[in-house]
Amino acid sequence: MPYLDAASTEPLHPAARDALLTALDSGWADPARLYGTARRAQMLLEQARAEVAEILGARPDEVAFTSSGTQAVHLGVLGALRGRRRVGRHLVAGAVEHSSVLHAAEVHERDGGTVETVGVDRTGRVDDAAFAAAVSRPGTALACLQTANHEVGTLQPVAEAAEACLAAGVPLLVDAAQSAGRLPVPGGWSILTASAHKWGGPAGVGVLAIRKGTRWRSPYPQDERERRRVPGFENVPAVVAAAAALRARAAEEAAQGARMSALIDRIRAEVPRLVPDVEVIGDPVRRLPHIVTFSCLYVEGEALLTELDRAGFAVSSGSSCTASTLRPSHVLEAMGVLTHGNVRVSLPRGVTGDDVDRFLAVLPDVVRRIRASLGVQ
Repeated sequence: MPYLDAASTEPLHPAARDALLTALDSGWADPARLYGTARRAQMLLEQARAEVAEILGARPDEVAFTSSGTQAVHLGVLGALRGRRRVGRHLVAGAVEHSSVLHAAEVHERDGGTVETVGVDRTGRVDDAAFAAAVSRPGTALACLQTANHEVGTLQPVAEAAEACLAAGVPLLVDAAQSAGRLPVPGGWSILTASAHKWGGPAGVGVLAIRKGTRWRSPYPQDERERRRVPGFENVPAVVAAAAALRARAAEEAAQGARMSALIDRIRAEVPRLVPDVEVIGDPVRRLPHIVTFSCLYVEGEALLTELDRAGFAVSSGSSCTASTLRPSHVLEAMGVLTHGNVRVSLPRGVTGDDVDRFLAVLPDVVRRIRASLGVQ
């Protein structure tokens, strides 16, 4: 089965598999203890931290490992708001942020804070002028902006947002879950979050990087682990594997990214030609190299995914975090595009042109049959 859902999770990179198996034997001990096996685990943990920090553009002592990208976002958002409570209680976020950001914002609102969401255009790109105006308002404690959208692949104006935040004295949290390991991380962030399984590391490892000088207080009870930022025992073998995958992806991405981008360009061009009444969504140029989303009129996304699964293709529809519900994607709603009948194709490492050709050959008949079952010609 061609797997075309890398934006949900990337298959484990061979470098991660090798590192994980080795670290399971040598990095299983408690890195907080003083005996030899523990010191070995601590050395592996700190080496992985240094490697991740270098690739993400951080200092090792700014990086902490969490149990997921979602936990990293929750800690980053709620910790920054708590640390800057005396400054104000206003949070600014793009309208198409990942649901983890929006859920943290809901908690903030229930606790008496205020939230302002900045709209996007039809490509899914945040209005940078509106974002700058929002962060300049008195009492703004934090701003959040993803590097690239997780559903449609559109790159966000992080550099412009960082400049506006710097001028306003507001820290910027950047969610780099979809771009880390694929594109260079933009500078100017105060807090950075990422998720290892998006770049081919194991699930269960997230990254929370907090710049020196950024006010932050953990919303959790005090814990001595991970620089008092993340409670709980570190999963050293998984962290080592995550660092190995990130290092390998960063090294190969120049070639892989160009190849995938060409395949995505082919899908963007061919789907509207082969299938009537289709809208390809997202910025065609300022985008991630591996994601494309399109919506088919008169077709439910769930039915389309089921039929494509029967035909041997693993793809997704709408948000990966809401695909099991009937709620429309908040991303597509904010963009003002068709929210039903959408398919997100996201290419993993190792995908071939033959995989894409087979998908393009199967898709038209799948859509035709679903429409015919509904009486649509």
